[in-house]
Amino acid sequence: MKTFFNRHLNILDYAIGNLWRGRFRSVSILVVFTITVFMVASFSLLSNSLRSAAVQLLETVPEIIVQKLEAGRQVGISIDEIPKLDTIYGISEINPRIWGYYFDEINGANYTVIGDPRFGRDQLIPGLPLEMSSPEKLNPAISPAVVGTSFVQSRRVGQRSNFSLFRPDLSLKSFRIVGSFSDRSSMVTADLLVTTIEDARDLFQIQANQVTDLLVSVANPSEVNVIAGKIDKILAGSRVITRNQIQKTYQVAFGWRSGVGLICMLGAVTAFAILAWDRASSLSPDEAREVALMKMVGWQTSDVMLVRFWESAVLSTISFGLGYMAAWIHVLFFKGALFLPILLGWSVLKPPVVLVPVFRFSDLLLIGSLTIFPYLAATIIPAWRSGTVKPDALV
Repeated sequence: MKTFFNRHLNILDYAIGNLWRGRFRSVSILVVFTITVFMVASFSLLSNSLRSAAVQLLETVPEIIVQKLEAGRQVGISIDEIPKLDTIYGISEINPRIWGYYFDEINGANYTVIGDPRFGRDQLIPGLPLEMSSPEKLNPAISPAVVGTSFVQSRRVGQRSNFSLFRPDLSLKSFRIVGSFSDRSSMVTADLLVTTIEDARDLFQIQANQVTDLLVSVANPSEVNVIAGKIDKILAGSRVITRNQIQKTYQVAFGWRSGVGLICMLGAVTAFAILAWDRASSLSPDEAREVALMKMVGWQTSDVMLVRFWESAVLSTISFGLGYMAAWIHVLFFKGALFLPILLGWSVLKPPVVLVPVFRFSDLLLIGSLTIFPYLAATIIPAWRSGTVKPDALV
């Protein structure tokens, strides 16, 4: 066993010396390999970070959301339907809600407006982290609103706390900003405006007994699916959405987009594998003489292949470490600026997402299989060809 390790240590030492002697070629491969690992690792870390952040934020979503459909399209649901659900055992609370999209013609952005009954004149909506920007008691003469960071920037509110939006009849409705959501929730609150349900109904001019959906809270989380099934049977033509379904939708969306990105990255991996094949298979006259001299002093073909293997292993290990570290820094400190728009999609309002890279050994293995293995595979045959050089190559 000791002889085995000593043999490999000696071959490794010789391989490192070879890399240093051909350092210009080694550095070129190292740079390309590092960039390839960086691109693949950035997509993986970024998608995992977004999925993790989405799961944490969606914990604030109600267990069940009930909507009404007509001809396959969502329509308003009457608040008279609420007493029908009171007969279901396990429901702890039912809150009507009004939400919709408001198109701002000034900057072409779409805002998400939510009217929540828990947002009282003396109380802000619970659940999401927010910061109070107006500590004084709310003025009942002006509609209060809690807004996201991107909303404030796009409307250029600045130090002002009042702003106005157009109703469908082009009359103006005034709001006063009484708070803003924290950057920790910016993924779902960047373009959000939350106000009272009465003010949201006034803004969209919805009928007095109509809301867009019902928020159902369940006492026992393990009974969510059972209660959702009962609601679906009681309310004909309803669409019942659970929190778990919304979380899966986010995960699928980020997973699909990251998968598309990784497929695009496979082109870079393939190009790198071709480069590695070309570099490893094209022996210079000096390298051919070196291998021939090794064969003359007793080296076997397997020994030459081991040298090439250790050269590839050293290069791939260093490149993988540098590329993965660069991807980690890119996501943690630069918020994945290069690839974040691909995963978040297009939007006028870009949320200032706070990302924390999530380490998973399975993802590390996946990145290695997409980068290291193709490189090692591309050097096997060239390594064997270099090991079969005949001693008469010295001539």
